[in-house]
Amino acid sequence: MVGDMSSVSTIGRAYAGAPSPAQAAPDDPAPLAGIACCGELPAREGLGPPLEDELPAGHLLDGRFLIQEAIGRSGMATIYRAEDRTDGGRSVAVKVPLRRVESDPVSFGRFEREGRIGEALNDPLLLRFIRVTSPKSRPYIVTEYVDGCTLAYVIHCTRPVPERDALRIASVACRALGHMHARGIIHRDLKPANIMIRRGQTLCLMDFGLAAEIDTGVRILAGLAPLFGTPEYMAPEQVRNRRNDGRTDIYSLGVILYQMLTGSLPFQNEDPWAAAQLRVTGDPVAPRSLNPGISPEAEEIVLRAMRRRPDERYQTVAEFQADLDAPERVHVTGLSGRLQAPRWRLSLQGTPLLSGALIGIGALMTLVALFLVLSLHR
Repeated sequence: MVGDMSSVSTIGRAYAGAPSPAQAAPDDPAPLAGIACCGELPAREGLGPPLEDELPAGHLLDGRFLIQEAIGRSGMATIYRAEDRTDGGRSVAVKVPLRRVESDPVSFGRFEREGRIGEALNDPLLLRFIRVTSPKSRPYIVTEYVDGCTLAYVIHCTRPVPERDALRIASVACRALGHMHARGIIHRDLKPANIMIRRGQTLCLMDFGLAAEIDTGVRILAGLAPLFGTPEYMAPEQVRNRRNDGRTDIYSLGVILYQMLTGSLPFQNEDPWAAAQLRVTGDPVAPRSLNPGISPEAEEIVLRAMRRRPDERYQTVAEFQADLDAPERVHVTGLSGRLQAPRWRLSLQGTPLLSGALIGIGALMTLVALFLVLSLHR
């Protein structure tokens, strides 16, 4: 099952408010200062059409949050800009799940987990959640309002992103992931649409619906269990439903860096799940073959982050960040010359539609066979 496949035009810019616990001051309040592609951000990203009746402007939610407008839509929820009447009218963002999500235990569990994990995290590079202790008339999450746009929009407008800028953005993302990993939590759905570029020349990670503790149930189920996430950015172990850890996020960030540097995703296929299978059996096209302007050192960094085997990647985001911050010190080992082209391999687990069809055919054939056997014994 594919999770939120939101593009530039769907989830849009999102989230708002003031932190519940006091938030630590950032080491560098403007780590993206001087990066041209992050300097002039749009006032608003486009929105997709509403998927259900939405809260109207002027609606006062639970006597506290005055709804102003919808600012983000996805297949999971609608996000509104609102005023917090208990905090001097401060702008916040209110994320309300779709009704069908509320009625689906698995999807609603993701929504609830996002709120619990978000409230437990506290770092300037992570979206700040606001705890609501009063009774709610319906489920929703309240967060800070982020003035800016998604990295997906930046990539859409700047292809490719200049090498220096791409490495810097990835470095700051490593810092954000480092805070999560230090608390035993992995993101598991890292993608450009889940990275907000703030107008204040910094960024924040958001959408913790698939986040999980490293040492607990990060595998959904073995066999034919549905997979959650965004196939284009999944690590091979996610596609294979194997154990996930911090190196899973490193692979996903490597995919994002590849996309920034080349303007393309590393594995191409009309079926995103087929594209996901390609990373299990092979390596991406060498980045410099798509953009010769990339330095050999930057290419080495990308390919090391995207190694198929987790033990061959960067082992921590700190190690990854060290190379991003000092690419001139990177030792080029020639990874680009040892890449293996993907081989197609049928995987019922990695192709949900095909697996569902085959299971259905198998069940039908079993019923037909049973009917024939019973008919012969009459």
